[in-house]
Formats: sequence, structure tokens, C-alpha cells
Amino acid sequence: MATAPDFESRPQKRARTQDSPAVETRQPGLFAPFRALGFVTNSVPPAIQTRAQKGAVDAPRIHIATCLGRAWALWEGGKMGLLFVGPDAPHDISSIALNGDEVWVASGPFVAQYMRGKETLRLENPLESNLSSILVFGPILLALTEDGKRLLLWDLTDRALKSMITFENGFTASRMMHPATYLNKILVASEEGSMQLWNIKTQKCIFTFEPAMLRQRLDTRNPGTITCFAQAAIDVVGIGFSTGELSVYDIQANELITRFVMDGGPLRAVAFRNGDKVVATANSAGHIAFWDLEEGHLLHILRGAHDSAVTHLEWIPGHPVLVSSGEDNAVKQWTMDSPTAPPRLLKFRSGILPRHGKALLSAAQGDRAVRLTSVVRDARSAELSQGPGLTKKSASLSTSVAALKLPAVTRLSASTNRARDWDNLLTAHKDEPFARSWSVSNMRLGQHVFAIPKKDDVSRGVVTAVHVSPCGNFSIAGAANGSITAWSIQSGLLRRSYTLPKAPPARKGVPSTRSISGLAIDALNRSVIASTLDGQIVFFDFHSGAVQNTLNIKSSVDQIELQTDSNLLAAVCGDRVVRIIDIETHRVVRELPCRDRIRDLTWSADSRWIVVACYDRVIRTFDVPSGRLVDVFKTPDVPTSIALSPTGDFLATTHANRAQYADVPLRTVNEDEVVEFAIPSVQGQAEEEALEALTSLTLQDSQAVFESPNQLADELVTLTLLPRAKWQTLLNLDVIAQRNKPKEAPKAPEQAPFFLPTLPGVEHRFAIETPETPPSRRLRAGATSSAESEFVRRLAAEEVEGDHEDFFQYTRDLSAAALDLEIRTGLVRLPVLVRFIQALGARLRVRRDFEAVQAMIGVLLRVHGEIIIENAEELQKPLEMLREVQRKESARVLELTNQALGTLMFVQAAP
Repeated sequence: MATAPDFESRPQKRARTQDSPAVETRQPGLFAPFRALGFVTNSVPPAIQTRAQKGAVDAPRIHIATCLGRAWALWEGGKMGLLFVGPDAPHDISSIALNGDEVWVASGPFVAQYMRGKETLRLENPLESNLSSILVFGPILLALTEDGKRLLLWDLTDRALKSMITFENGFTASRMMHPATYLNKILVASEEGSMQLWNIKTQKCIFTFEPAMLRQRLDTRNPGTITCFAQAAIDVVGIGFSTGELSVYDIQANELITRFVMDGGPLRAVAFRNGDKVVATANSAGHIAFWDLEEGHLLHILRGAHDSAVTHLEWIPGHPVLVSSGEDNAVKQWTMDSPTAPPRLLKFRSGILPRHGKALLSAAQGDRAVRLTSVVRDARSAELSQGPGLTKKSASLSTSVAALKLPAVTRLSASTNRARDWDNLLTAHKDEPFARSWSVSNMRLGQHVFAIPKKDDVSRGVVTAVHVSPCGNFSIAGAANGSITAWSIQSGLLRRSYTLPKAPPARKGVPSTRSISGLAIDALNRSVIASTLDGQIVFFDFHSGAVQNTLNIKSSVDQIELQTDSNLLAAVCGDRVVRIIDIETHRVVRELPCRDRIRDLTWSADSRWIVVACYDRVIRTFDVPSGRLVDVFKTPDVPTSIALSPTGDFLATTHANRAQYADVPLRTVNEDEVVEFAIPSVQGQAEEEALEALTSLTLQDSQAVFESPNQLADELVTLTLLPRAKWQTLLNLDVIAQRNKPKEAPKAPEQAPFFLPTLPGVEHRFAIETPETPPSRRLRAGATSSAESEFVRRLAAEEVEGDHEDFFQYTRDLSAAALDLEIRTGLVRLPVLVRFIQALGARLRVRRDFEAVQAMIGVLLRVHGEIIIENAEELQKPLEMLREVQRKESARVLELTNQALGTLMFVQAAP
């Protein structure tokens, strides 16, 4: 076993921190906000609309409008598919309503109307106060102010404020409802527990329902507020209170019909089922209760129907389907097979609690779910199943579905290879000594549970790191007790175990635990790399399990991430430094410092960038070859996870997506040049300006980009940077032409043509061709060509002692066939041939286009070899010059190549 020396005393190359020029306003560099994913609903109650044609036997069309902060979404209830996402409103949306094809939202002091996702109308509160609730009442729009003191009425016909109702002191309006069959009348509930019936046409209060009238027993110390209400039948409404009490009240007879009490918290929603005497209530704990109105007793209760407070309940008319929404970012549909049958979950749509092409593979801590979220099409997003019958089992045990799920996922790893053949996802769970496999293709929990073997026959350690091999055949897990085990992910059989070497000496500030913090396997399954919290990185042989090498880092190693294409390993260290390790030489090659603790990092597909998320809410992008910080921006919240898409189009975090669309010139940035980003909107329309800023940034900063000179140094030899195939084709063009030659010669016509060429005159005489004399290969110095080509003109325009840059740039632009033709037909005069030989020698002296010059020399000698021999006296001097320069530069190239090869072999052989 070979052990590398400790790196505390060895100087390493650190990131460059040269000062950048002061920038007054800095636009986004590499990243711009793109689109937010995973939002379904929030605490604002949604609006539900049911459309059914008269006499239709099909199920009605259900539209659900939910609030997503400043944006809104319209869902189709049949398959819970997304129809539209509205643009961002000026402020957070406080209320939403549906009226035909129109979507109305209250946002701050504004009320906006949308048609098919586009804003068509905006009304403003002249009092400039925020609005809390809206109600579309025919041609009238009603809105309550946030302080509950006023009710505003807009006439939608002329789009003007019609009137304003001011409530008396002691009545703080919180919500309103239009009772069916009550013309021009609305019910307004207050935070004090009272309710008023208003005529909006005459703007008069018809009747006030005092709290003592609405409730059977009123506790003066805790009178409670009205939190929800809904109409049960004509003249009958159900009123929910913060005390958990539901009063079924006849507003016509002004009497209490019955009451129910639901424990667990304030009532948040109530809904009556048409045609059946069933009422559903929901509270802030996420429970839904079903009551029999005739018998007055509880039918069923769904505990944990939502993971947080329920915000809305509504029955679909004529169908036993109940729609519920909650603050857990979920909308669910429940059905009852009979009036007394227990409800069951019919369909639902839930969001993620924020790796693989166009989708994000994420694990939620709140609801303990594993999800696949599509970036391009929302309908492809889904939650991976954790087993059949969870809903039925939770109902029989009177518990929530979340309580039956697996513990929260702490680590996950996936491979796209063999994904269709067997499981390809491995997860570690909180406080569990097991790792579980999943099938992403089948969207379900896999068939294997990998248990960490007992260490010293005492106990199993909690799984702290997992990894799936790039080939997709093996899964490996590390535990808190330092054990590392590999299994076959196809069969679930144990393959081998890996034993950590002796612990490094204790160091100040470094924990002494041997807990595994990260695992990685190279692309060829040669090495297994493990990191520990005590600052050790161990390299194992994948097949034998023997220790190949160890690195002792001067701080703890919290995480490792391997870029399999470049064999570079990024280690997140406790001293706020990302260390880049070459797994071939087992050496630290870069150190990238950050200002705060590092939460997560990710590689770009081409291995050039590392994007680092830190606890100071700053996301930094480093250029690995130069070790420079090239981009930095700040997010509203601490990013908990981060990933770059394989194509480099998207940067995903647990709260944002950003996109890179244009090549951006890189420069070293200063840590003080932090651009703070807001979380992207759901629709993504507002981010178009930011994306356009990336393009404009490319044009503005292009002058400051370092451009590589044509010749880096005088002692170096520069190539053309053109494909090698071009010069190979030029050298072998005759062979290629011979290979492509037709197998059979063209056949002569069977009969002579009816027209034969004749000589001019009275007599008919045929034109007989006379054979030409063979041309002499000896060129005359004064011979001229009737028309010079561009090749010859550019050659003649260059100076004899110059670098001939324009001429050789022209030859680089020509195809191999065109350049071969120019050499064959353009060098027919002796001065042109001499000039071409001089140009080749001059180009070798400036050490440019080395491989192009070699190819041209080869073609010249092969095509014009006999001509050069016939004109040896005239061409002797330029040929001797070319031979001398060729011998000298060829020897230099060979020397430089041998030197580079020797250095490479020395580095690879170093311990």
C-alpha cells in the first residue's frame, strides 16, 4: 500500500484572486432566471369551475385555478393536467376567481383579468390599499380591502369604480359569498364572528347575524372568528369557526339547524354535497371529516389527507367527487362509491419540495417523496410509487399516507445505463442502515433493500453515502461506522466489502469520526473512491478491494463529486475550499476557496466549470483550467442542492432554474461583485429580459476578452488548427481519385453522329485533327500565362522576406481538391515556381502552419518532380534554402515532441 505524504506542507495552486476593475452595475454573467418548477398551489384557496352541457352523459369539464405566489395556474380536472400559467402579477395574489373564460386575481391594490394566460384588464383601488378577497357578481366585481373596512364595487361594463361600502366599527369583513336565489345580495363574514346580509344595488345592510345567534354556545373568552362558509341549500349556509365548530344556519328563518365540532384545529373549509345529506369539513391539521346531516354523526375522517392545512373543499355537482387543496402544495380529488362508503383518493397533483437530461430527480424532506420533474413538459412529472395500497392502508389505520412512507431521503444516486433493464436509482434514508433501489423507468420502488453488514457483530451503521456505478450494474453504500459495501443492483447479491486503512493522526478542528461522507466509481470500474469526515480520501481497487492510495486533507471532507470524463474529483472540505484531485496521479491540482461553508457543488459536462452553492446564499462558478472565479450571484434563500443539466442548458437548485443560451466571455470577477437574483417566475415570461441581457453582455464585453495571438512564443511551432484529414486528403488525392474511378470505361456510341465537322469553303471537306507535339518539361523564364489565378496573384503580392500570412490564409480556405489543382496548374511558369518554393521556406522560418507546409512540399515534389529535375540550375538556390530550413525545423519539432512525451511519462510514473 502506497500512502501519499500529507498535503499541509505542500504548496498547491490556488484560485487566482487578481483585482478586477470596478463595475458600477453588473448584469448577469453566466446564469439568468428561467422558470420555477414544482408549484401547484399555496395557502390561497383555489377557484373551481364545472362545465357540463345540458343532457350530456359525459363527465363535466373541471377547471381549477390555483395561486402560485405572484402567478397563477389553470388545471384541467380530468387528468390534472396543466393548461395555462399566468404571468407574474405586480404583487402576491391574495384571491382568485373564475368567470367563464376569464380568470380574475387580486394582487395588492390591483384586480387583474386574464384571458388564456394574457392580461386583458387591470383595475386599481383608488385608496391604494391592498385587496384581500374578490367576487364576480354578474356585471359587478366586488372586492374587500385588506383592513376589512370597505367593500369596493366595479362596473365591468364601463370598467369604472361604481361605489364603495364602508362597514361600521366593530365589523371587520374577512370573506363574502352570494347565496343562491338571493337577487343582488351577498353575505359578508367578519373576524368578530358576526355576519351581515347586504343589498349591493341599494348599498344597504338588510340584517346582521350576531355571534350568539350563529352558535349554540358562545364562549365570551374565546368567541372565535368565521374562517369559512358555504351554502348547503336554499336559505341554508354552513359556517365554520376557528374553534372547530360548524353551524348549519337558516338565514331566512334566522335559526340554527344543527352543529358539528371537529377537533384538531380551526376549520379551514366546508363543502356540502348536492343530493346527499353529507357535508365535508377540513381543519388546519390536514384532516377531512365527512358528516351525516340527517343523523348528525360522523361518517368518516381522513387523517392526514394533506400534510398541512387544508385551504379549500368543493364537491363536483352531480358526482361523488370532492376536490381539496392544501398548503402542502397539493390538489387532490376524493371519491365515495356510496353515500356511506369511505372516501378514497381518486387522483392528485402535488409539487416538489425542491439529475438526468430534461428532468430533475429530487427527494423531498417534507412529504418523504421521490419525484421526477420534467423541465420541458409538466405532464411528464410524477412521484415514484412507494408501494401499492398505501392510501387504503392509511384509511384502515386512521393515519396519514405520509406516515406510512419511507423515512426522508438523505442521499441519492442514479445511472442512466441499463435503466430499462433493472433498477437504476439508489437512496439512503434518515437513520436507517439500509439503502433502497428504485426504478425510474417504472416510476416505483425497486425490489432490493441493501442492508449494511454488522461491524464486529455489534451493530449496523446508518447509511451516509450511496453511489451507482456509471455502467449501471453495481451499487455501493457507505455507513457512519466506516464500512463500505458493494452489491449487484440487478440481483441484489453482495459482491465485496472495502476496509478503510488506518485513521490519520488527530488534527485540530477536524472530527475524528470515520463516517463515510462520499463515494465515487470511475468510468471503467477500476477504482472506488471514498471520503471520510476525518479528512481522508481513500482509493480502492474496484475488483480486489485493496487500498491503492490515501490522501490526508488538512480539514474534513464533507462531499465528493467525480467527473468521469476527465477523472477529476471535486472534494468539498470543511475549511471552505473545493479541492480538485486527479485520480490518475492522486494529487491535488486545484484549490478553489469560498467565503462561507459549502452546501453542494456540481460539474459541467465538459469539466471546465464547477458551480458551488454556499450557505451565504451565493452561487459561485469557477473555471477549472485557470482556477478563476468567473461568475457569482446571490439567491433569496440558501440553496440546498444544485445540479447542471448534461447539455449545460439549465442550472437547477432546490428553488430556481436558470439557463445559459449564449457564449459568454469570461473574466475574473471579484467576490464583491455579487448580483442578487429573485426566484424565477412559474411562467418564465418575465425572465426574457434577463436572457436578452446575456446576449447583449456578449457584445459589450467581447472587447475585453483575451484573444490568443497567432504565435504564442517565437520558439514554438504553430499548426493550422484545421482537421488533420484535410492535409491527409491533399497528400493522397491521387489514391482517392483512383479508388473512385469507374470500373468500366464509357462505351462508344454504336453509330457515328450524323454531323461531322467540315472545313469552310464550297467543297465539302472534313476537318481532320492533327496530332499535337508533346510539350517540353523545360520551362522558359519568359513564358507567360494567358490568365493568372487568384492563387498566383496572392503569391505574387507577398513580400519575399515576409510571413506570407494572406497567401497561406487563402490556401487554408481552399479545399484539398482545389489546392491540388492550383499546385498542378498554377506553377507552370518558372518565376512562379521559384516564388512558391521561397514562400514555403519563409513560412517554415516563422514557424507557422507546419503541417500544411509539409503537405504542400509533398504534393509539389510528386507533381512537379520531373520539371524540377529539368530546371535544376535555375531552382538550385531556392531548393537548397528550403532543404536547410526544413532540416532545421523538423529537428526542432522532433525535439519538442520528445520533451513533451518524456515529461508526460515522468508525471504518470510518479508515485
